[in-house]
Amino acid sequence: MKPINIGLLGLGTVGGGTLTVLRRNAEEITRRAGREIRVLRAAVRNPEKARALAGDLPLTTNPFDVVDDPAIDNKHLVAKHGNEIFAAAQAKGVMVTFEAAVAGGIPIIKALREGLSANRIEWLAGIINGTSNFILSEMRDKGAAFDDVLKEAQRLGYAEADPTFDIEGIDAAHKLTILSAIAFGIPMQFDRAYTEGISKLTREDVQYAEELGYRIKLLGIARRAEAGIELRVHPTLIPERRLIANVDGAMNAVLVKGDAVGPTLYYGAGAGAEPTASSVVADLIDVTRLHTADPHHRVPHLAFQPDQLADTPILPMDAVRTAYYLRLRAFDRPGVLADITRILADSDISIDAMVQKEPAEGEEQVNIILLTHITVEKNINAAIARIEALDAVAGQVMRIRLEELAAR
Repeated sequence: MKPINIGLLGLGTVGGGTLTVLRRNAEEITRRAGREIRVLRAAVRNPEKARALAGDLPLTTNPFDVVDDPAIDNKHLVAKHGNEIFAAAQAKGVMVTFEAAVAGGIPIIKALREGLSANRIEWLAGIINGTSNFILSEMRDKGAAFDDVLKEAQRLGYAEADPTFDIEGIDAAHKLTILSAIAFGIPMQFDRAYTEGISKLTREDVQYAEELGYRIKLLGIARRAEAGIELRVHPTLIPERRLIANVDGAMNAVLVKGDAVGPTLYYGAGAGAEPTASSVVADLIDVTRLHTADPHHRVPHLAFQPDQLADTPILPMDAVRTAYYLRLRAFDRPGVLADITRILADSDISIDAMVQKEPAEGEEQVNIILLTHITVEKNINAAIARIEALDAVAGQVMRIRLEELAAR
């Protein structure tokens, strides 16, 4: 059977890994795909540098030489413009595959789109940015400050020189946008995702969370609620007994709750040359298998038929319901705790646990840590504003959301 000819735009980490995997596993891939997948050409910035990996593969510095080659069968981009891309692909009867756009080597797109297609997905929560997970793991294990661990992550190559996309949750929000669309059958809506990063976390909060039996992870969370869908990325306390709380270093994991199957966990390398190439080549095999298939009988890009996408609203963050970790610094005097608990009660917030740390020698202020039961975000915001206005409270209240991630 005629081979499928492909071109590569770049032979860096992902492109180079893809070429390596295609060559090394050529026989196995052909047996799976039903025909050979052959790389015809690659576009690179520096042909001399790429030559050692490319071997006799033709190289060009112009990407359009690859795109326009008639012999070739032709996360940020998908998250922001996926709706238009998939509509155009549907109109032309072609496939767009994007498994590597989320969680590197973990086949989470395929699991959601195909493996869990019998389920009504209730919620998903994912550690989907390896850089931030590495930083939080190091802060916990070494008791180091955020800035120090970030520098180490940059030195090791986990973080870019400008780490904003990773540490401020933007990269995770791109990926969550894709996952939520597939899970709930809605259009991609990156601009509706609430995004909060890890740059304001302190070593004290990581330590206090550990003492209380929790670990802090940057989570992407999408959940069905009565009035709409929660779509949010932020630091989150998770009970340390949960498997996902023990995903450390630069690894990724996604926890998905379906109504029939219950909770399922997908774990693996979220980045790297060959883990990501694993997903890219899997997509190539899918395209090859379906190259001659009837477009109307292919698995839809977003799991649901294009004309069956729902207009379920994305909830504003103020309407989200979750529990909270609050840390505040207050003067150690009678009546302060009573004032704080009264404010929380007035906002219909009940306390699950409270810890008051002993003041350091010579200090008049103490750290107070509160864990709340589930409440509405707008209530906690109102309570925090009132607490910060108390004369006995110094500075701002640190607020971190808390999720049990139980099978509810």
